Amino acid sequence: MEKVFAGLVIIALLIEIIWSQVRKKKVFNTRESMANLGIFIGNTLLKPISISWKYFVLGWVESFQFFSIPTNLYTIVLTFLVTEFGFYWYHRWSHEIPLLWTFHHTHHSGMKMNLSTAVRLNWIGTFLSPLIYIPFVLLGFSADLIIVCLLVSLFFQYFLHTEAVGKLKFLEGLFLNTPSAHRVHHASNEKYIDKNYGGMLIIFDRIFGTYEPETEKVRYGVTTGFYSNNPLKLNFQPVFDFIQGKWKREKQRISETKIN
Repeated sequence: MEKVFAGLVIIALLIEIIWSQVRKKKVFNTRESMANLGIFIGNTLLKPISISWKYFVLGWVESFQFFSIPTNLYTIVLTFLVTEFGFYWYHRWSHEIPLLWTFHHTHHSGMKMNLSTAVRLNWIGTFLSPLIYIPFVLLGFSADLIIVCLLVSLFFQYFLHTEAVGKLKFLEGLFLNTPSAHRVHHASNEKYIDKNYGGMLIIFDRIFGTYEPETEKVRYGVTTGFYSNNPLKLNFQPVFDFIQGKWKREKQRISETKIN
């Protein structure tokens, strides 16, 4: 199954590259794409450890459950909704809490929007995300099922990182997340900042007032502009700056400034 998913990911990327060439869309930058590839290679090497970490943490917590929720069609759907709820809040806090933003900054620092941007994920951040699901496991939800739901959601999110798909008319802002909604999330436009946190679903953005439709041309990246194409700097420099007191996140803004 993993090979099937990998094949779909590669085929989609090749289609996007062909589309960008035929339509003369400047959605790729060679150096940035190479940086994304470097980050992806790092995450691939870490994948056995990060997956094992997820199972270890949530599996260990499962031994302290107050009770166990049986697995059936209804509880699978409920678990998926709970997982999406947890993803929404972790994602939102990754924008609002300075330390978490230093990890998430890696993903948002890209100046282009294409499928290679989807794998631009901080090497440290992948070990933090499972922690948000600890309360749900304690409440009786299956750790294994939460992890599966999360992996399905992340696979879906890969296909949101593109300009090849326009607005999906009546589907926008209804239930599922869309490429248009996710382009807004990656924007540095003032009206788009800190919007559309949803993973596979967009309903929690609707509920908590963070949904914003795509109505003006998107400017990608962080508000301070180009950051780097060095995978090591992209992963670690924001964290080092934060530790040294050189990092400040403006309230309610995707931004970072150096303190003089």
